[in-house]
Parts: sequence; structure tokens; C-alpha cells
Amino acid sequence: MPPALDPVTQQALAARLRFYRDLGLTELYRRPVDPAKIPSFPTQVLEEAAATPATVPDTPPVAAPPAPALLPEEPPIPPRKPFPAPPEVGGIVPPAGRAAALRAIQEEIGDCTRCALHAGRNKIVFADGSPTARLMFVGEGPGADEDAQGLPFVGRAGQLLNNMITAMGLKREDVYIANVVKCRPPANRTPEPEEAHTCSPFLFRQIDVVRPEVLVALGATAATYLLGQKQPLAGLRGRVLSVRGTRLIVTYHPAYLLRDPRQKKEAWADLQIAMRELGLKPPSRS
Repeated sequence: MPPALDPVTQQALAARLRFYRDLGLTELYRRPVDPAKIPSFPTQVLEEAAATPATVPDTPPVAAPPAPALLPEEPPIPPRKPFPAPPEVGGIVPPAGRAAALRAIQEEIGDCTRCALHAGRNKIVFADGSPTARLMFVGEGPGADEDAQGLPFVGRAGQLLNNMITAMGLKREDVYIANVVKCRPPANRTPEPEEAHTCSPFLFRQIDVVRPEVLVALGATAATYLLGQKQPLAGLRGRVLSVRGTRLIVTYHPAYLLRDPRQKKEAWADLQIAMRELGLKPPSRS
């Protein structure tokens, strides 16, 4: 049994895995070996061996050893469990009734104990922003600051998101912000599929009530559970997708941009796609 890793190494490893996940590197596969690429003896060596007569030693024959037992074949890799079907798209809620409809969803969640995440949370983080927003952001899950305040994106990543929203010519109160899961995962780890599948139906209902014109998925986890399938982030960026009748743009999570600021330019290109879909122009610089 391998020795247990110390806490510092565990945190460093978790940070590295989050870094790879934000890049879209979510799975590793072992490629099959191409027999044509296996090195072989040069033809000259084989011809010389064939031309040399074999010498048979004058010794009594020795019985051949028994053939080794065949090893069992490797078990097949089980297929990935399919994503559960999302709830049907809800009916249109008039703008005047959207705040009340969102409060009803929040009250239905209540003091939620539907998955294991409730055991370590301080506050449920439901959402923040305008019930009639044209633009909605969806993240992965609350962090420590969000867990303490009960609001999404209020830590360092939230400050960067606020700057991104301002750069689009909007204010935070103009948009709607939510997460895939509403309780903080331990040590900010990625939500387990069971946790995300348990919580995401509430997110879908929030989307149906707000009816934003454009959704922005912040990071690979948000994109995965919005689309119902796992795909590399690189293959989703730069495109206009569709979720529940709403246009979807995929970009990097602000926490990833804090770890790799070089990608801010790429994220801004993604946000410009969202702005184009909304008919927005960035504010002029004074």
C-alpha cells in the first residue's frame, strides 16, 4: 500500500489536477500499439541467419517444458454512465413573476440534504443577480468565500468576474449568476457526478425562469453538466451552442485565469462572442 501523501502535497496535487481540468484535459487514455511500428531485425541479419546451417549438438533430446497457462484477458472498460435526462423545459414565466418563481425554487431546496455536500457546508449558495437578466453565468460550485457569504463569485475569482462583466459594458446586478452545485465541495474539489446530477435540475429550472438570451459556462465542469456530455474545453470554445433554447458560450473559469493570466485574452475573445450575440459593444475608454 503506497504511503499517504502529506497535506501540502495533496493540496499541490489537487491544484495541478484542477489546472489540467480547466485546460480540458479530463481523461487520459492508453493508446493501442501499432504492430507496424514495432522495431524488427534488419533483413540482412535474417538472411545471414537463414544461410548459416544450424548445428545440432550430440545430446539426448530434452522434453519441452509445459506450456504456461494462459493469462486471463483484461476485463473490458465499463461504459461511462449516461447523463440523466434533464427536466423538460418549463413554461415561460412573465418578467414580473420571475423573482417570485426563483424564490419558490430556493424554498423548495430548503435546508438541502439531498447529497453528501450538505455535511460540510455553511450556507447554500443559490444565485445572485437580476431575475430578468439577458446574460447568465454558470460556474462550478461555491468556494470558501461564497460558502461563508451565501453568494456566488465573491472571492478573488468573483472580483475578476466582476471586471469581466464591466468590460462587457454591464454591471453585476444586470446579469444572473449561479453554479452547478449549491454547496461547497470539500477543499474546492470538482463535484462528483452524483452531486452534480442531484443539484443541476434546480439550475435548469433557474435557467427556464430567467430565460437569458445568452448563457456563459465558466469552465469545463459547467459546460459538461449544461450540455450533458463531457468534451474538451478547447473543442467547445469559440462556438455558439444551444442549451434549453438558449445560446451557450463556453470560456475559462475565472479561477483558472488567476492561475494562468496569459489566457485572459482568450477569455475576452469568448466574451466578445457573447456580446455580439447580445448586440453589445464594449464601453469606450476615456
